Amino acid sequence: MNLKTNDFASVRPLDSDDAQIVARIRTMAAPTKGVSRGIEGRELFDAVMANVPAPNNARSEWGTVGGVPGTWVHPANARPECALLHLHGGWFNFGSAAAFTNLVGQIAARVGVSAFIPGYRLAPEYPFPAATEDVWACYKGFAQKGYRRLVLTGDSAGGNLALGLAGRIVRAGNSTDADLVGVAVFSPVTDLTLSGESYVTRAEADPLFTRAQVAQLVRAYLRDTDPGNALASPLAGPIAGLPPVRVHVGDDEVLLDDSRRYVARAIMEGVDAKLDVWMGMPHGFVGRVGALKAADQAMNEVGVFLAERLGE
Repeated sequence: MNLKTNDFASVRPLDSDDAQIVARIRTMAAPTKGVSRGIEGRELFDAVMANVPAPNNARSEWGTVGGVPGTWVHPANARPECALLHLHGGWFNFGSAAAFTNLVGQIAARVGVSAFIPGYRLAPEYPFPAATEDVWACYKGFAQKGYRRLVLTGDSAGGNLALGLAGRIVRAGNSTDADLVGVAVFSPVTDLTLSGESYVTRAEADPLFTRAQVAQLVRAYLRDTDPGNALASPLAGPIAGLPPVRVHVGDDEVLLDDSRRYVARAIMEGVDAKLDVWMGMPHGFVGRVGALKAADQAMNEVGVFLAERLGE
């Protein structure tokens, strides 16, 4: 079975209003494209994520799941015995649970479910596999709290962790009472060998990242681990048997092929998987919910998909 992108991807056109907003984003981002930051950049990264608009009628609180500290977001319409686990982005080196409260709240409110964002350990202080072990412990902790149906989301590096966790759950035979019923990720990092063609074909179009910059962040995370390790790179890991998967990615991302190749392989292995490619959109575009029409549409579609999965 030899799939072409058109066989499994929905290509979403660029809205004219969105095009103007993205043009301004490009102008603002141009001076810092490819700039490598150490851990001193964490405060700035968190400040950017905290600017995502908060959803209506949701509250947040600090908590722990499976011994991993993080942030709960509870929308007013949360259904019982169901939960959403979101794994945040930041190239494994940046990001915090608190900073992603609003972004995850936007997803949780659309799904109608309480969401937990674990504060998994970050590189370079805690390299691979620390983050993967934290999210595994968190998954196992949901059943102990009485949750019976679970959906999984993630963005960027969090998409890597989400898909890796999903593969690990399947390999373990969904070994807790909390059944994983659906996965939705935004611009996931699926191949830490960085072999996707879009690192070249989207090198100019991507307003944020360069391959050299990404390689430095990945080295800080992996250290001496083979980037083709099945747990480090979901594209190389177990995929058959996963619950339905939805992936959203911008066309102007060096990470585009990470999404295309993962979904193509998932379909070839019998998974209900679909890809939405948003023309003209940069990495992290869903963080512009309330401003970009594409962000609202992607969020809404993920909300409908996950709500349906929890309701079955």
